[in-house]
Amino acid sequence: MTETRTSNPKKISRGPLDGVVIIDLSSVVVGPVCSLTLADHGAQVIKIEAPSGDLMRQLGGGGRNPGMTGKFINFNRNKKSVCIDLKSPTGKEVMLRLISQADIFITNIRPDALEKLGLDWVSLHESNPQLIYCQMLAFGRGGQYFNRPAYDTVIQSSAGVAATFEKSSGEPRFVPLVMTDHITGLVSAQAIGFALYRRTRVGQGELIEIPMFETAAAFVLREHMGNMTFEPAIGPIGDARVLDKNNRPVKTMDGYISISPNTDAQAFAFFEVIGRPELKDDPRFSNVASRTKNSEAYYLLRSNSLANKTSAEWIVIFEKNDIPCMRYNSLEDLMIDPHLQEVGFISEAEHPSEGMIKQLGLTNQFSGGVRTEFLPAPRLGENTLEIMQEFGFTAEEIETAVEQKAVFKFV
Repeated sequence: MTETRTSNPKKISRGPLDGVVIIDLSSVVVGPVCSLTLADHGAQVIKIEAPSGDLMRQLGGGGRNPGMTGKFINFNRNKKSVCIDLKSPTGKEVMLRLISQADIFITNIRPDALEKLGLDWVSLHESNPQLIYCQMLAFGRGGQYFNRPAYDTVIQSSAGVAATFEKSSGEPRFVPLVMTDHITGLVSAQAIGFALYRRTRVGQGELIEIPMFETAAAFVLREHMGNMTFEPAIGPIGDARVLDKNNRPVKTMDGYISISPNTDAQAFAFFEVIGRPELKDDPRFSNVASRTKNSEAYYLLRSNSLANKTSAEWIVIFEKNDIPCMRYNSLEDLMIDPHLQEVGFISEAEHPSEGMIKQLGLTNQFSGGVRTEFLPAPRLGENTLEIMQEFGFTAEEIETAVEQKAVFKFV
């Protein structure tokens, strides 16, 4: 049976995941990216923290108050913080009762530690068969690296990300943002969406395992396996066009600009505007295949052709000729980018404990409605008592848990 579809669905102002309850036992970046994505689209995310708090409360720069760095605030809005000592029997019982009423459990804690806590998939599935259990791993189950600890840089190094820099510049480097954490977190959120859909059909939850290493390796190899896709290989590994040392923003009279004339029409228009129309008949550049084969020469040409005009002048010329181009933004420029300002992507908001802050808008839009009211990133344990009451704990049970230091509310 197919669903009836309408062109004007009823809007859900709290987002498409409104009503979905998530217990989030994750920290730093990879797990919080996943739960942030789901929270931003309407899910109720209950962030479980140890008494010491998420490490990101201390990393990533300063803040106005202890435990509330700017980076923590950016990764943890629309969540509620519950502080539990999971080593305490009472704390563990509180955790299990919360999970028993949840739709999704998210964690990036290593499997052996979860098993010791009784928070492994088998144990939780038995008490909540509809639970979707998403575990972010450093390395996939079954391989020799399984259960090793890792952070983003470890994965960038092992999964070939750093090697792409060595190929292009002669020196292995890390992308200066925790890229594999972001990618794995987003892939995890995507996988949870798939599992939620399947649950509507079969009525059962499931275990999802998302390994950072394999996820990052897939990104690198889909891009660069190329000639080695074939058996035997028909050439060296790596997309030479992408790895070329001159594949970077191009220097202009007053700064930089990015250009990507890839189709024949775009390339020939580029040759015209730089005053080299004869190049369209040059066998190195006369078609896509030739320019790909001679990418080093093509990139060098681009790098040496724009120093006689300003970035703004080139943008006008390239836009007029339908050549893909864009201004180069420094990190400071990005904060005041005119397009981002026009779409309202960066706005100001009053945080109840941290004062005025800047916050990022949603990057995705749904015609059926999106979340319009954002919750501020929580202080450690700010919502402990509130959530326990909401989940049916009695006043006596809450008081006992607090007295036993099984749960905490810090102010």
